[in-house]
Amino acid sequence: MNTLEIFGVRLKALRKERRIYQREMGELLGVTLRHYQKIEYGEINISALTLCTLADYFGVSTDYLLGRSEER
Repeated sequence: MNTLEIFGVRLKALRKERRIYQREMGELLGVTLRHYQKIEYGEINISALTLCTLADYFGVSTDYLLGRSEER
């Protein structure tokens, strides 16, 4: 799995743990539902600021989201 795929898998798992819909995540990030889906499916890259926003929102490290660490 490449970094974008790992990121998408982890992001989806975190979202589901909190029982949040993809549409709500899109609203949080200020993007459309389809754009958010592409992020979660590992189809597009995101900015460093968006990565930090997601890490802060879920209370995990950016390294965890990117698959560089197993420690949340």
